[in-house]
Amino acid sequence: MKDSSTPSKLQLCISYGVQAPLIGISTAFFGAISLLCSLWDSSGRQQHFIAQIWAASITLISCSRVQVLHPERLRTGTAAVYACNHLSYMDTPVLFSRLPFQFRILARHDLWKIPFMGWHLHRSGQIPVDTTNIRSTVSSLNRGVATLKSGMPLVVFPDGGRSVDGTIQPFQNGAAFMAIRAQAPIIPMALIGTNKVLPMHVYHLSPFPVKLIVGEPIPTAGLGPRDADALTERVFQAISAMYYHDSEVARPAVTPSI
Repeated sequence: MKDSSTPSKLQLCISYGVQAPLIGISTAFFGAISLLCSLWDSSGRQQHFIAQIWAASITLISCSRVQVLHPERLRTGTAAVYACNHLSYMDTPVLFSRLPFQFRILARHDLWKIPFMGWHLHRSGQIPVDTTNIRSTVSSLNRGVATLKSGMPLVVFPDGGRSVDGTIQPFQNGAAFMAIRAQAPIIPMALIGTNKVLPMHVYHLSPFPVKLIVGEPIPTAGLGPRDADALTERVFQAISAMYYHDSEVARPAVTPSI
């Protein structure tokens, strides 16, 4: 019997013949405009606006509706660490298209290798992290703290990499470390469905409804470096609760956070 999750020949033709070229054209077009704007826009405001349009075009091309739950919990105009689970390369377009304010992302350095998109990330002041290099990781975290102290929100994937099976992976404590150092709150967010749109190690798109659930802010006022592990556990549990409540993925019997 054919697996219902296996794409049909028509879906593959549409994905490779229509959607993939459109994504390439959109990325090159908006990436070029972003690079041009970077010549005079040192604030990154115009580049971020262009990135939002690009991201909206990607979600539109994917034919996947994105629903945001509890958008009133988004702290527009204030610095905060937005911590989100990582499922797919589609996560970045979804977040850029749905978060209604300028922010910076701290993500794996692999994204910076993608033509046009990587050039935009570099020129717009995003923060790459190479987790295989301790010195690079510490430097990136310090840049994240400085970004927060300047008043700019930061988006982080605490699990560090995409999930193969849809379950939430163990969290690293970098997000907690930065939030504590900057005395900024952490906003937990759960992304659901992006792994169905573009699974790991798969190169065709499959339309699927996506949810972005925004959790209650977790304050860090008065916390110190020794509280980073406990804060990481709290963020992990908050995101896990939202994710497994609304996702079709079964919660593992054991879910270590660190």
